[in-house]
Amino acid sequence: MLRSKNTLALVAAGALTVSLAACGGQSGDSSGNGSGSGGGGEGEPWILGTTESVTSIDPAGSYDFGSWNLQYNIFEQLVTIPAGETEPVGSLAESCEYDDPQTITCTLVEGKKFTNGNEITSSDVLFSFQRNIEIADPNGSSVLLGQLSNGDEKNPTLADGAIETPDDTTVVFNLNSPDTTFLRLLSTATTSIVDEETFPADKLLADDQVVGSGPYQLEQYKAGEQATLTANPDYDGPNKPSSPQIFVQYLSEPSALKTAVESGQVDIAWRTLSPTDITDLEQGGKVDVLRGEGSEFRYWVWQLGTEVGKNKAIRQAAAQLIDRETIAQDAYDGTVTPSYSIVPPGFEGQKDSFKERYGEPSVEKAKQILEDAGVQTPVDLTLGYTPTRYGPNAVDEATELKAQLDESGLFNVTTQDAEWEEYQTAYKENAYDLFILGWYPDILDADNYLTPFLREGGFYANNYNSPKVNKLLDSELAETDTAAREKTLGEIQDIVAEDVPIIPSWNGENIAVASKQMEGVEETLDPTYIFRFWMITKQG
Repeated sequence: MLRSKNTLALVAAGALTVSLAACGGQSGDSSGNGSGSGGGGEGEPWILGTTESVTSIDPAGSYDFGSWNLQYNIFEQLVTIPAGETEPVGSLAESCEYDDPQTITCTLVEGKKFTNGNEITSSDVLFSFQRNIEIADPNGSSVLLGQLSNGDEKNPTLADGAIETPDDTTVVFNLNSPDTTFLRLLSTATTSIVDEETFPADKLLADDQVVGSGPYQLEQYKAGEQATLTANPDYDGPNKPSSPQIFVQYLSEPSALKTAVESGQVDIAWRTLSPTDITDLEQGGKVDVLRGEGSEFRYWVWQLGTEVGKNKAIRQAAAQLIDRETIAQDAYDGTVTPSYSIVPPGFEGQKDSFKERYGEPSVEKAKQILEDAGVQTPVDLTLGYTPTRYGPNAVDEATELKAQLDESGLFNVTTQDAEWEEYQTAYKENAYDLFILGWYPDILDADNYLTPFLREGGFYANNYNSPKVNKLLDSELAETDTAAREKTLGEIQDIVAEDVPIIPSWNGENIAVASKQMEGVEETLDPTYIFRFWMITKQG
């Protein structure tokens, strides 16, 4: 998430495999995708505490965790990802199927309504996608819809014939190019369906006026303080709410979040507590620390626009020296897992290419790499980081990496930091040879860790450009045979380990802290990072 427009357009121009058969009916179970009509919720109200901020509740105006997770609970998408699963199932649509890799036909569930009583039709679907693309809000995620866009950055709109609505319940998506992952994109918050009679076509709707059709409806909202959601009594989709009312409390600091959950001011703390706070809470035993599989990715980017960064031997030498195990233990209290690939474990086609290429950290091997290339040592290197985007532990990580490189005697590292806004500009303007960034996926597919990073310098504009990699990306995006695609994905990862445009650092878990009265929290902690309010109950 949170990529530049350039990269997002690249992502949308591709995309990968999604089982067509996965998009089906509305069956569910008690794990959070239960069938049955009528929301309402029978448990106790509960309070979620978070440090995530909300940019906009209007789906056309945001591209961040805080906003998207409210939207997942207030709005419906055509398809939804059940907890613990990777393939979408029907939600507002009873079915979505590929007619061919460039065409998807969705059939809406008949009789669906927004909470204001307006009927949901295919016209609302077309309106929702079109306004998102045309508003093109700078804080929004309309670039994810590039497969439907006319590609005009100044006057974006739907491409001719991109969406057809032959009747009230049928929507046909005609993509700009073959894209076997677009079906998964239909499960993301940016594709939430809004009421064309309520939402303006050319601007965002005020947060406190949004109307959806999801399991919950927004009752009250005060930016930066609290959101109050109540169960939608008419909801008849697959995500039946389990609690009648939920409060979301917004806190500014991780330390305040820790205090709030420890003292019982909130029932759940989710995103983001520091590793130290998590360890303290776990040892205290008053609350439960719940861990789910995550897909968070932290990595170091080489800026190939600098004299140091453009030298492959220097990049390889640093990749040979980095001690990920020590970084995970000393900078993150062992709460993260060392990463040896650009693609996280568990994803289709993932392989630990960096481990295969470099093995254990070795000063002697790094020295040999530099000697073979005729590089004079020590190499002066500027290492950049931001203390405001990724928290104090990112500072610890930068400090640890600097120490590892300096202690080899092969590098002379100078660290520089900047506030997040300044940092984003600085790293694109070659202020650093090597700089840290983080990533969460938009969809659970290996390509979401490849195309945004590798094609034409990636979203971070690091000047890496490999025609071979670009060709392989095109190939894997169009490939429908799983084995063939996995082979191509592995080949790309091997090239990344050889070229080293980035250095993978670690993968993170999806962690929440909850009072012992809470149930259903652990089940929603999966790599999608969708916090499914509807699954969670509080026992009295």
